[in-house]
Amino acid sequence: MSKIYLIPNTLGNTKIDLVIPKQVQEITKSLRFFFVENLRSARRYLRKVDPTFPIDDSTFFDIGKGAKPQDIKNYFNELKEDAGIISESGMPAVADPGAKIVGIARQKGFDVVPLVGPSSILLALSASGFNGQNFAFHGYLPIEKGALITKIKELEKSSRRFNQTQIFIETPFRNNTLFDALIRTCSTATQLCIAKEITTSEEEIINLPISQWKTYKIDITKKNTIYLLHSYR
Repeated sequence: MSKIYLIPNTLGNTKIDLVIPKQVQEITKSLRFFFVENLRSARRYLRKVDPTFPIDDSTFFDIGKGAKPQDIKNYFNELKEDAGIISESGMPAVADPGAKIVGIARQKGFDVVPLVGPSSILLALSASGFNGQNFAFHGYLPIEKGALITKIKELEKSSRRFNQTQIFIETPFRNNTLFDALIRTCSTATQLCIAKEITTSEEEIINLPISQWKTYKIDITKKNTIYLLHSYR
């Protein structure tokens, strides 16, 4: 039975050899079928792996926002050999549409093989100093102001009640809106860790109570950022 490899991507403009093991690069170079969230960025990544990668001899299956469930299932009818899933960044299938490919692949009896690579969520958690034994990842929080405030209060309450680290993300151009909502809504004693552009030259991971974030200056405008919240009893 063919294998589906979960191919990790870099988290930014990082030199590939610093974050992607050589064995992973070798496996990637051997594949000619790929499930991709974005064709252009996937091709760019493959060129990072190997400047001479035969792009024109490869088949790419679109699993982005416009892909229909039935189309995705039909992709497997064309698949006769090993394939890879390439995320926009980090690990496929974690906060990523690759998860639906993994589900279908398992239903059809494919072996799913995760490959070693960077995960911004876990890297941020490990560097935060927050509880790594009990944490929850929530993806994107609501956009609407009222719903966002309500959600932040729920996360803070859950963190305090269960001693649980709350992790979430935001679209880079809305970072400042989320940050402002956090410092206006949370208790001054609640801890907030902001981890931006992990593994890149712009990496910055800061953990402060909300009271200090009110005056601390950090540039997260259009930056890839992970947020971690912890409210202690």
